[in-house]
Amino acid sequence: MSHNKVKKIAIINDISGFGRCSAAVSLPVISHMKVQGCVLPTAIFSNHTGFSSYYYQDYTEHMPKYMEEWKKLDLRFEGIMSGFLGSAAQIQIVRDFIMQFRDERTKVIIDPVMGENGRAYPTYTPEMCGKMKRLVEFADILTPNVTEACMLTDLPYKESGWKMREIMAMMEKLRELGAGKIVISGLNSDEFISNAVSEYPGDLRILRQKRIGRVRSGTGDIFSAVIAADCVNGVSFEQSVRKAGAFVKKCIAVTEQAGIPETDGVCFEQVLSALK
Repeated sequence: MSHNKVKKIAIINDISGFGRCSAAVSLPVISHMKVQGCVLPTAIFSNHTGFSSYYYQDYTEHMPKYMEEWKKLDLRFEGIMSGFLGSAAQIQIVRDFIMQFRDERTKVIIDPVMGENGRAYPTYTPEMCGKMKRLVEFADILTPNVTEACMLTDLPYKESGWKMREIMAMMEKLRELGAGKIVISGLNSDEFISNAVSEYPGDLRILRQKRIGRVRSGTGDIFSAVIAADCVNGVSFEQSVRKAGAFVKKCIAVTEQAGIPETDGVCFEQVLSALK
């Protein structure tokens, strides 16, 4: 009996019970886009780390055994998507997962969840940064925010005022690490927020949209999930980035209208039907 009759994406990320982020948003978005999501947890959180208190359980020691069971089932994936990784050991496990489960059809989407607003997350060590640079070599699609792109390329971060030549230099450094298609999100300029897209050496397009609302947890996870599902469904990269950006904007708009606390993520459930 084959378990591989429908398209599947392996979602390697943490599970947060509350706060709308990580696998808790990736899974429903990918499922809505008619792709089966299969979660390999990196950690279990009661609620994400943006709250003042949370309970969590590290899942590192369980991940290899989890993978062994998937191998017994002969699971095959059209997509492999990595998100939050809590240690250098987990980054190595993701490398092992890709090498074991990737075949000629598989697209690898790396969301290097390393930091934001110019700062690395507290859990991120120099060793992890070095390991993440090596993981990028597997990325058919790489989806860093501007902070993470700077961390991966050792270029200085700035809040706004990015010039095309600076973005191009960053893209080329990411490509030198092995990335294929790249989208750098969160480039600020006055009333706009932009995504920089590159599909091949020398290619650079800036996709702008009006800024609305405040920064909220989980928007990067939603953005990457849309791109991952579109990738395995054969949607063009630029079209997918535009769709992902527009959908996140809708999510933020409905959340702002409802007066939801920033820690609680975005009310994507209210607008999921609009995602095609």
